[in-house]
Amino acid sequence: MSGEQHVLANGLTVAVDPLPGAESVVLGLYASVGSRSERAPLSGLAHLVEHMVFKGAGGRDTRALAEVIEDVGGSLNAWTARDQTVFHGRALARDLPLVAELIADLVRAPHFDEEHLAREKQVILSELGESVDSPDDLVHDHLFEAAFEGQAIGRPVLGSEKTVRAIARQDCLNWLQQFAPSRLVLAASGRVDPVEVLKLAEQLFGDMEAGKAPPIEQARFTGGVRNDRRSFEQAHWCLAFEGCSAADPRNPALALFVQALGGGTSSRLFQELREERGLAYSIYAWHQAFADTGLVGIGCAAERARAAEAVQLAREVLAGTTESLTSAELSRARAQMEAGLLMSLEGAQGRADHLARSIEVFGRIMSLAELLEQIRAVTIEDARAAGQALLDGPIAVASVGAKLALAA
Repeated sequence: MSGEQHVLANGLTVAVDPLPGAESVVLGLYASVGSRSERAPLSGLAHLVEHMVFKGAGGRDTRALAEVIEDVGGSLNAWTARDQTVFHGRALARDLPLVAELIADLVRAPHFDEEHLAREKQVILSELGESVDSPDDLVHDHLFEAAFEGQAIGRPVLGSEKTVRAIARQDCLNWLQQFAPSRLVLAASGRVDPVEVLKLAEQLFGDMEAGKAPPIEQARFTGGVRNDRRSFEQAHWCLAFEGCSAADPRNPALALFVQALGGGTSSRLFQELREERGLAYSIYAWHQAFADTGLVGIGCAAERARAAEAVQLAREVLAGTTESLTSAELSRARAQMEAGLLMSLEGAQGRADHLARSIEVFGRIMSLAELLEQIRAVTIEDARAAGQALLDGPIAVASVGAKLALAA
């Protein structure tokens, strides 16, 4: 990687990483703000605004927005998370100015028509209904609620029927104030000229006011229990432990430990719960890092009658891995992480995502050599210690279709 980083006078960061041999370009505007910045009565606002900007922006209505990008064979999309909102587009290199113009219009000149707002709320409510009918999605929302009791980060990204219905047009307009330049990274990769990208950034975003964005509520992992007794064919459950924040130097060791624990079919959880005991079809572990905290989760879908047994065994496997993780397991996890990293950077989208995430977390572009060195420097003692730290902290339990307890 050979990324370049520049900061405009108003604080917006521009990052470019050309990809030799590419014919297309990926451009994304990454905002370090998401659903955890919402007030409780307006939960779901960030996600609704992400939808609404595509209903008309700049001089184009919703149909014109769709047609103008597809007329050149490109695409435009967005997504919202707890700590990030992203608007991104892809097209042939010659159409980079169009992609940049469209993204700027979405963020800076959305129409927020009242009629469209009422209609899009119905779309979101349908999405909410679909989520409620999907136990594998629902259990993760319950897990965050249990892990971060009473906090913004613990609320579902989609909000609730009550809060979505309560959102007004002015709320959408006010939300855009969260998009202060200091929280924005404009990242590009593919067949791009860094000079052209920087000029477009100055032209389209350089006049944004450098106002200070409202602070984001500090998160605190509390632990707790959420049981949803609705009946499904299987019981879905998750355990969560306090992980590391994104910039924590212990992160590589924890990531490798979690990979060995439940990151693939060779992992201990998969082999012991599925292959040896037949307790579950789906069993996995993951780590999600935020600016101020992290969450390590174990998720599973099992027969209702055997859910408690599966939870107990998963906790035993976790404890056992902290004591007896082998060098062979660590090497395998390291190979998986290195391969995943290298493969993700083969494409323009992966490179743009990396640029933005690196700047958001570390304030600079981390080179591939640095990333690989961090992974390779982890010792067996480091990985085991990272796992032990999980056991020493609070725990969250969530289930759909079963009743579980912290003592399970």
